[in-house]
Amino acid sequence: MPLPDTSLSIAQSLIRCPSVTPADGGALAYVAGLLEEAGFGVQLPVFSEPGQPEIRNLYARIGQGSPCLVFAGHTDVVPPGNEAAWSHPPFAGDVADGRLYGRGAADMKGGVAAMLAATLAHLDRHGVPAEGSIAFLLTGDEEGPAVNGTVKLLAWAADRGERFDHCVLGEPTNPNRLGEMIKIGRRGSLTGRLTIHGRQGHVAYPQLALNPIPAMGRVIAALSDPPLDAGTERFDPSNLEFTTVDVGNPATNVIPAETRAVFNIRFNDIWTPETLAAEIRARVGTACGDTPFTLAFDPTNSIAFLTEPDSFVDLVRDAVEAETGLRPALSTTGGTSDARFICHYCPVIEFGLVGQTMHAVDENIAVDDLEALTRIYGRIIETYLPGRNS
Repeated sequence: MPLPDTSLSIAQSLIRCPSVTPADGGALAYVAGLLEEAGFGVQLPVFSEPGQPEIRNLYARIGQGSPCLVFAGHTDVVPPGNEAAWSHPPFAGDVADGRLYGRGAADMKGGVAAMLAATLAHLDRHGVPAEGSIAFLLTGDEEGPAVNGTVKLLAWAADRGERFDHCVLGEPTNPNRLGEMIKIGRRGSLTGRLTIHGRQGHVAYPQLALNPIPAMGRVIAALSDPPLDAGTERFDPSNLEFTTVDVGNPATNVIPAETRAVFNIRFNDIWTPETLAAEIRARVGTACGDTPFTLAFDPTNSIAFLTEPDSFVDLVRDAVEAETGLRPALSTTGGTSDARFICHYCPVIEFGLVGQTMHAVDENIAVDDLEALTRIYGRIIETYLPGRNS
């Protein structure tokens, strides 16, 4: 068997696939080739839905039965923006001064590369697992609408009798230094769209009009105080932020007919989208009083979830500490990820690279971090599988 590819060479090959959502750019075909050569059974299901782009996904597995360790992630990336602003071409995979540059280096082609390199190296040393199995769940729809990606891939696998015991998702979880943080949960996300309806009129005759702006001011205050909650042992307090408040009135002597606002809430596991929407609607109604309003919430598949710390979480923390010397904090901060879908099928934790440059111009990672992450994933595999060929 040839020597396994290194995490750096895999990451460079993935970066050179221009897989801006929903394009695959050859990324998953490249991964499939690596895994098939190593003995994995690989499938590339494509999912579609009216009004959404068609998405290619990857499912691969080697070994038999339980326990099954799943590595999950995505190969799609956000657009590079102004390519002329990059010091290295965004899809070249250049290395300079010990750092790998390219769109997706941090989020999360570097993480996918480390998973693959660690697994290939393990199989090179031990062969096919004597007990248990290793699987990969990769999508091309994490940075997009997340409709035809992981959520459908998991259901597709479950319909075929695939069962998983634990999952490591390789999102960039570390704020400043590799080893600082493991994500054991995520907050949910809910977006609300509010219109307060007034009656247009002359500012000199307010009795003939109804100004909706004072009501909007009361709503903003009501949604901020009292706080939605005080947080929990594992979660920060839920956070509501107004992202826009618009009147669109160019005249200085006209009371406007309406005012609009959009807000987003990152909420903890005290709430569901339904209970939170009911609370917001009640507060808006009280603040508006007799002023009519329309309030709607965007559909969301982003719920709050928590993987309770257990022996698996300790296993991952031990592997991180052994390589970095840091005992990673257990966090539920940040935005959403595909872990919100995986948590319905098995316990999931997230651990990956430093995320300081994700989505930015000149996205880059330290090559040393990439290699260390590969060793961490290797330790996880070695410890997790109960029986190994030697």
